[in-house]
Parts: sequence; C-alpha cells; structure tokens
Amino acid sequence: MKVMKFGGTSVGSPERMKSVSKLITSSGEPVVIVLSAMSGTTNSLVEISNYLYRKNPEGANEVINRLEQKYMSHVEDLYSTEKWKKETRSFLREEFNYLRSFTKDLFTSFEEKSIVAQGEIMSTNMVVNYLKECGVDAELLSALDFMRTDKNGEPDTSYIKEKLTALLEEVKGKQIYITQGFICRNAYGEIDNLQRGGSDYTASLIGAAINAEEIQIWTDIDGMHNNDPRIVDGTEAVRQLHFEEAAELAYFGAKILHPTCIQPAKYAGIPVRLLNTMEPEAQGTIIDNVTLRGKIKAVAAKDNITAIKIKSSRMLLATGFLRKVFEIFESYQTAIDMVATSEVGVSMSIDNDTHLAEIVDELKKYGTVTVDTDMCIVCVVGDLDWSNVGFETLATDALKNIPVRMISYGGSNYNISFLIRESDKKAALQSLSDTLFK
Repeated sequence: MKVMKFGGTSVGSPERMKSVSKLITSSGEPVVIVLSAMSGTTNSLVEISNYLYRKNPEGANEVINRLEQKYMSHVEDLYSTEKWKKETRSFLREEFNYLRSFTKDLFTSFEEKSIVAQGEIMSTNMVVNYLKECGVDAELLSALDFMRTDKNGEPDTSYIKEKLTALLEEVKGKQIYITQGFICRNAYGEIDNLQRGGSDYTASLIGAAINAEEIQIWTDIDGMHNNDPRIVDGTEAVRQLHFEEAAELAYFGAKILHPTCIQPAKYAGIPVRLLNTMEPEAQGTIIDNVTLRGKIKAVAAKDNITAIKIKSSRMLLATGFLRKVFEIFESYQTAIDMVATSEVGVSMSIDNDTHLAEIVDELKKYGTVTVDTDMCIVCVVGDLDWSNVGFETLATDALKNIPVRMISYGGSNYNISFLIRESDKKAALQSLSDTLFK
C-alpha cells in the first residue's frame, strides 16, 4: 500500500479536488490519502481565533460567515447530484455552527487548536463525498482516532501503529482510505497538532506505521530542485536524494520539506517521493537510503542568520569553557546552526535572535563578543565524505569572489556550509550553480 499526501494548494478549489480525486483513483491500487486543509482556510481559522482571544465575537462571526459562504459555493461547483450537495451542505452547516459555538465561551489555546483542526476535517469530508458520488469505494478515517502525541509532544509511534492497524482491519478491502494531515490528539486526549512538518509528518508517520511501499508528497513543484528557483535561473529537479541529504536541504532552506517530517520514513526504510500535482507525469524526486557516490546534488540557503564570536585567550583552553558557552544558548532555548573554533575564539550562528541581547550580555563574562547580523547560510549537499578529494574545493572555488564569514565542514558526510552576508546570497547561489551543475 502507498501513502499519498496532498497539500492545501492541491485541494485549494473544487477543480483541484476533482483533479486529485482522478489522480488517486487512476492506479487502481489501495492507497491511504492524507489531505491538508483547502489553501487559505487555516489562515481564516487562525484569524477567527485571534478575534476570540481579543474577546471580539463580532469579528470572529464575520470571518466565519465569509468562510461559510465560500465553502457553500464550492459545494455547487464540486458535486453534480442533489443528494451529495445536500449531504455536504448539512455537514458544513454543522461545522460552521460548531465554530460559532466558540464565540460564547471562554477561549484558550485548547479551543484554538480545535478550531484550526476543522480545516482538514472539512477538506477530507468534501473529497470523500465527491469520490462516493463518483462511485469510488472510499473510507474516511479520522486522524483523531489514531494519531497521538506523548507527554513530550512527540508522536506516540506505538499507539499510532496499534490504532491505525486496527482501524484498517475493521474496514479492509476499500480502494481509498482518506485521513487528515497535521491534526492529532495529545497524551491527555485533547485535540492538538503535530506542529513541525504538518501533513508531511502525518504521511511519514502513517507510512512507517503500516510499512508502506512508498510515501508520496504531492506539492506544486516537480520535486526538490538543485538550487532555489526563485533566485537562480535554470534550476533542475534532483532525481534522487539520500535521507540525510534531504534533511540537510530542508533544514537549510528548501521549503518543499520540513527537516523532521521524513524521519519516521527514514527509520523505517520507506522511500519518499516528491511529486507535482500540476504535472503528475513528472518524475519528481525520490528520497531513500542510497548514496550516489561522488556526486554533489544541490544547494540551499537559510536567511536571517546572526553570527556571534567570543574571543578569550584566557578562557578557551580552560576545561568546561565551551560547555559554559553552549549552556547560555540552551538556557534561552536558542539553537545553534554552525560552530567554528580556533585557539583563541569560537564563532556560532543562530537563526533566532529573540534573546540575542541577553545571550551577548552573559557571554561577555567569558570574553570579548562581536555580533554580525543580516547573514545567510549557504549549504552545498551531496556525497561530501572527506575521502572524496577536491569536492570541498569545488564549492570554495565557486565562492572565491564572495566574502565568507565562517565555513563548516566535517560535521556531516553530506554537507559543507558557508556563512555569508545576505546581500551576497544571489551572487553566491548563482556562482555555485554555474560551477557545480553546468
């Protein structure tokens, strides 16, 4: 069995829903489908929540009414028979009355999560009803019945596997199983969400739970590209990536994937394929445990980076110095991206400057601190094992005319990273493409 995930743009209109329905029934094989909310819906639901937090039920009701009108018009365009129009209208009316019920009660973050979850619940019901109207044997599985996080907010994989397996056994023999992405229950049974990776994470967790043949992530681009197509001309889709390469690219700026979402698939050894809903025949990108030796795959960039250097000839060689430095970042829950050390100093980069002033103030206890803002990390990903003589030279040679603040190499066999000014990003990415891929 395969798992197929479709994002908000893929189900963003009645026309797109029809196209996706045609796509998922074309193979004739049983599949589990994970759907996001229709594009724009989650933003509206968050807007409703914001009004309710501010004790403005009139503002919330206005957004609810506007969203309801939009969905009711979709019903007219999506279904051709009065039976399914009536059934879907009735379902949607209950949904929007449920949203209105929150305007009368005390509003907290728990209620907000219940409101935001309704986007996926509406999209999955609408698609299942359309498939049934088309005569397809489709079954709706509520993610709230099997998707759960533990007390640490991490997916409870044993629970997910047990509950989902039992659910599929109860309704076995169906052609299509559809469920919601992103939403779940927490360890206390309350409606919650997976946060990182959203619906992609759901698809990966389901794939691992049922030992799927393949997990397909359908978006609006034909796979992961070898550079940022918004900045660099002539980029191409990368046909194959190792899980580690994909994670590096996702972490350092490739927006098509969240860095954590493919971890369950990686640990289960299930390939993940990135495909384009608008061009279903395109080959896309396959992500698996295969390393193509001697090949540089792609480049990605991460903006809004701050570099911090602490210089201290007195302290650096003292036992525990680096531990004390890192503990300062940990105490302010600020993750470090890159690290470079020398005999008299250590440089680090962060992408969250919320507590920058406090961090710098504490670091000054141990040495002289300098800060560089408006920086950018450019990472080159591929088979960068140190035994591949000259591979790192190719990357550094491409940046010979770009001032480089830091270089990180050796922490991974798949990545070499450069810290540069944001103003130099476009020139750096273009030069890397010209040198590495043409």
